[in-house]
Amino acid sequence: MINQIVVVGSGLMGRGIAYVGAVGGFNVTVVDIHETALENARQEIERMFKKGVSIGKISSDQATQALSKLSFIQELSEAAGNADLIIEAVPEELDIKKRVFETMEEHASAHCYFATNTSTMSPTEIASFAKRPERTIAMHFFNPVHKMPLVEIVRGLETSDETAEVIKEVAVKMGKETVVINEFPGFVTSRISALVGNEAFFMLQEGLGTPEEIDKAIKLGLNYPMGPFELVDLVGLDTRLNNLNYLHSKLGEKYRPAPLLEQYVKAGRLGRKTGKGVYDYTIEEEWVKK
Repeated sequence: MINQIVVVGSGLMGRGIAYVGAVGGFNVTVVDIHETALENARQEIERMFKKGVSIGKISSDQATQALSKLSFIQELSEAAGNADLIIEAVPEELDIKKRVFETMEEHASAHCYFATNTSTMSPTEIASFAKRPERTIAMHFFNPVHKMPLVEIVRGLETSDETAEVIKEVAVKMGKETVVINEFPGFVTSRISALVGNEAFFMLQEGLGTPEEIDKAIKLGLNYPMGPFELVDLVGLDTRLNNLNYLHSKLGEKYRPAPLLEQYVKAGRLGRKTGKGVYDYTIEEEWVKK
């Protein structure tokens, strides 16, 4: 039975996972080596609860109870020992995930399950960094976690049926719909999303239309809730580029990143988190201040 969840990484995805975990009734410990990042995560999660109460999505009592289930700590070695499930939500860089999983394996109890919140990378390869591949799986949450209904559960080569079922139950308790699939690079959603987003950059690069025109065409013509540029600014252009580079290495030329996307990342235009990506959010922020 899963009661205590540890979320490693307090960034956009980690704090979202922590939020839905606490709402789902789990005791959740958020781990990040950076004290400032942890404090930012705490404040953002509190804002999420306040917003949820204000719009009637969650009651004040439910918010208070969920907040009481959250804790924040800098040392994974201290948090891992009591965990029933550890969800890794660090950047999509294999070396970082390797270090995290090695620490998880060293300090977690034998009964603990391991999950990686990766959107493209191999849960089989990530499981090899520890010694429990049968208890390791991918839980692909979507941004923003507290709004997006799906968790894509991806089995590695040696993931057991029991592990897949336990993780599915956890996701459902978090209020999510699930699909359980077998590993292949990019899974279902990231393969499609990466292709659409990359093609949009090629269109922009070719002068086919403005970002606004391309986004509007995709939303109204294909019934997407967000345009590809709106989405990449939310996800992060650096994250999208990392995903495309990985898929390009595994699946070939159709995933080669558009040069314009690479150029934007080199310029530091990473999306909403930096104030400017395809769109300029500093103008929006200045308007809000006035």
